[in-house]
Amino acid sequence: MLIGALLRVPAHAIHRRIIKELNATGFDELRLPHIAVLQFPGPDGVSPSTLAERAGMSKQAMNQLLRSLEGLGYIVRADSPDEGRMRIIRFTKRGRAAYSKIHDILRDIEREWNAELGSRDFAQLKELLSRVWESPLTR
Repeated sequence: MLIGALLRVPAHAIHRRIIKELNATGFDELRLPHIAVLQFPGPDGVSPSTLAERAGMSKQAMNQLLRSLEGLGYIVRADSPDEGRMRIIRFTKRGRAAYSKIHDILRDIEREWNAELGSRDFAQLKELLSRVWESPLTR
């Protein structure tokens, strides 16, 4: 199997689980596309164009997601304190709570994968993925 599928399928499964568990714990209006905004390292203090670049989507598509999250009360857009006309994203209290819940879900997933793969293999998987993360291959 090709590496793209080997990375994509688990990532999509993780995203679906995050949304399912968020929905089950009171964040029921969040949908899978919102992951593009809520994924690590998160949108807090970041410009919409930076978020669009991170997610590999157009600025227009990102702004549509941001409007949705803003309307749902998860984020607000504010003027950047550093650059006059630039806007940045800030979490609301509800947004911070959802982002914190995502971290809890991801910790649970890590524990499950560790149990499934064994601690040695799981540590090796994380080490290899960390090396790829830091390499020019992901830029």
